[in-house]
Amino acid sequence: MSTVLIYTSPARGHLYPMMDVALDLKARGYDVTVQTLAAEQGSVEAEGLRHRAIAMEIEQRPLEDYREGNPVAQFKSAFSTWLSRAPYEIDDLHEADELLRPDLLIVDVNTWGAAAFAEAQGRPWVMFMPYCLPVASADTPAFGPGFAPPRHLLHRLRDRIVDGMVRHAVREQVKGLNHMRREMGIPALAAFDEIFRRPDLLLYRTAVPFDYPRISWPGNILPIGPGLWSPPAEAPDWIDALPSPRILVSVSTEKQDDGVIIETALQALADEAGSIIVTTAALDPQQFHAPHDNVRITRFLSHAAIIDRVDCVVTHGGMGSTQRALAAGVPVCVIPCGRDQSETARRVEVSASGSMLPLKKLNAQNLRAAVKVAMERKDGAERIARAFADSGGAQRAGEAISGLHA
Repeated sequence: MSTVLIYTSPARGHLYPMMDVALDLKARGYDVTVQTLAAEQGSVEAEGLRHRAIAMEIEQRPLEDYREGNPVAQFKSAFSTWLSRAPYEIDDLHEADELLRPDLLIVDVNTWGAAAFAEAQGRPWVMFMPYCLPVASADTPAFGPGFAPPRHLLHRLRDRIVDGMVRHAVREQVKGLNHMRREMGIPALAAFDEIFRRPDLLLYRTAVPFDYPRISWPGNILPIGPGLWSPPAEAPDWIDALPSPRILVSVSTEKQDDGVIIETALQALADEAGSIIVTTAALDPQQFHAPHDNVRITRFLSHAAIIDRVDCVVTHGGMGSTQRALAAGVPVCVIPCGRDQSETARRVEVSASGSMLPLKKLNAQNLRAAVKVAMERKDGAERIARAFADSGGAQRAGEAISGLHA
């Protein structure tokens, strides 16, 4: 029996999108171990997969890019965190490799050390990416600020300038990574985005037309649509009693300063027809007040269990929550707060599957208008849902991995 080790960064938003692939490989006869958050042991093992915890030193280095005020500074902060984790990932994955002797390594795009270790083994390996691809091309915008695709020469000039700013900002982090790579006997990276071209196969967890079409894609990248696995859960009894339209307001499971989305949604929507369901995730639900019986506030609620019962999702723009809604044909209103969220939000707007409201323009009046626009774009959300369903998902990934490993 062939063995596979899937190695994730310390984020549920990176574990859950790969669980369907892990289960497909298990069904194909692979012995699959998922090395991830210690707290997710129960979820992983409940699916009949093996679990191994990532090193605690990695979990103790959370992303703090939300503290920065602009996309370039956020990139630099995130890159610094990923670089700080890399030495621990190398040791962590080396230990697991010695113990488990996997035939194939599948590593998270944000695990720079694990990726370097996998590449250094000199055998085929796989990377997975659960957010938008930050690889420049002539027909896509510079990654980070959330620009729409370029339409003329000035846009392309803008994109080259911004791309250059990002590369300059993270040059020291790339230099640090290259030092580790040279010590491991593998080539240095000419730029940060070259890391996405190094694996034999990159499983890209989205699909066109949600992501922008390209004239050409890097040959190792396989768009397979979103990973929609979630721990088994049932919808609460009270949801069907809530009046329609039902608006789900969701913020990040990873700490960032996004509580203003909930506060503004309660101001903007609580007195409107319908109802609001709020999941506060990384935030304490006690800091928010439900003004009416048509508002429910809770820390966690399985979005997978209720998504077919809601009419619109107001979200910070994490790829997981955004794509889960769209995969169900539910339009979204995205208020990006940082990280890659402006990129996600702009793709929602460009694909006409919802609306985008910049954080600096967030107020009750603008949010009401943005939610109205989003709900008028249900046809666009349903078009994206069909594209996701046609993209192949975990089965396509399993076939590609089986071919790679044959």
